Amino acid sequence: MTPAQQVSMLIPAAYLVGSIPFGLMVGRLKGIDPRTAGSGNIGASNVGRLLGRKFFVMVFLLDLLKGLLPMLLAGHVLRGAAPAARTYFVWLLVGFAAIFGHMFSVFLGFRGGKGVATSSGVILGLFPYFTIPGVIALAVWTVVLRGAGYISVASMVAAVLFPVSYVLLALVCGWPLLREQLPLLAFSVLVAAMIVYKHRSNVARLRAGTEPRYDAPRAGAAGETGAREAGDAPRPASAA
Repeated sequence: MTPAQQVSMLIPAAYLVGSIPFGLMVGRLKGIDPRTAGSGNIGASNVGRLLGRKFFVMVFLLDLLKGLLPMLLAGHVLRGAAPAARTYFVWLLVGFAAIFGHMFSVFLGFRGGKGVATSSGVILGLFPYFTIPGVIALAVWTVVLRGAGYISVASMVAAVLFPVSYVLLALVCGWPLLREQLPLLAFSVLVAAMIVYKHRSNVARLRAGTEPRYDAPRAGAAGETGAREAGDAPRPASAA
């Protein structure tokens, strides 16, 4: 069995790992179901608004690991493989499965989070081609978050910047961007588009001026009402 065939067997496992709803698990341990509180999303942003910043960091890191660990494992298996388009493609399929699992979790009726943290893990795990652009995107995410105060804005800006950073780095380093690494280029654009698409409700709230800021007081029970009035009413738990 070739390394690529071995890695292809990791794809279903990566989807299941990506489907683990850490945000929901952490929230329930603290007595809150994020699907029916705040914005109704199981991601780190909503959990952080409901429970505090340390829980945002906890869920963000756990979701990041869902993407990072499968990518590192796949990279280890492929370490001796030739740098061909097929090699990159099967490696990326593992990462995409993890992201898809987070966004459309089998454990939550194929609903889920917005994929920012898990995508970050996938990007950091594809060394070195995505790692440097990923670090740049994360640094910009931090700067935009501190400047604008909106996680959604920071996430969308970082998502759009990632493929741009990858292309620029590939041109500087002379990587075969339109040959062997064409799957990397396509993946970077696809993930950026998926993240922006998953933030469409945030865009609507930003336009209406009702998007909650990250530095706002903890949501709690009172914030739940405010978030619902902001135009992103949570779905019933049975549907999530």
